[in-house]
Amino acid sequence: MTHFSKMAAAAVLSLCAVTAALAQVKVENGWARATVQGQMATGAFMKLTAPQATRLVAVSTPVAGVAEIHEMKMDGGVMKMRGIPALDLPANQTVELKPGSFHLMLMDLKAPLMKDASIALTLTFKDTKGKETQQQVSVPVSTNMPGAAPGAQHHGEHKH
Repeated sequence: MTHFSKMAAAAVLSLCAVTAALAQVKVENGWARATVQGQMATGAFMKLTAPQATRLVAVSTPVAGVAEIHEMKMDGGVMKMRGIPALDLPANQTVELKPGSFHLMLMDLKAPLMKDASIALTLTFKDTKGKETQQQVSVPVSTNMPGAAPGAQHHGEHKH
């Protein structure tokens, strides 16, 4: 291998590493709502910003038997919640998962989520070429959205 070939190969590898680093979705202000004894479901929330168009296609966590992507929206004057197969993340646009809107629903909780603890989430993304990547995040457990006045946000009791 010539010196030029080695330098070219090193440049390509460096570019691949930079591209992989840039491909990661930015996760900000993540949190999960604390629960009480006997409560079997709660929500997790965050802001997601993808460097290129991608989709959030799955979520998993060791604290829940089931984790899904959900949306809440008005339907005939009634607010309804439903699971969705994926959430589009347009390139360089922040998509907020928040109470009363898109969120991650954690069901069949294995134990109460206590305030000031943290939980692990695995987010699965799929790019426009169909390639899936997983990203591990840890989010704090809180009774309120970070920065919100106490009682200002209420996710509601969900029955599934």
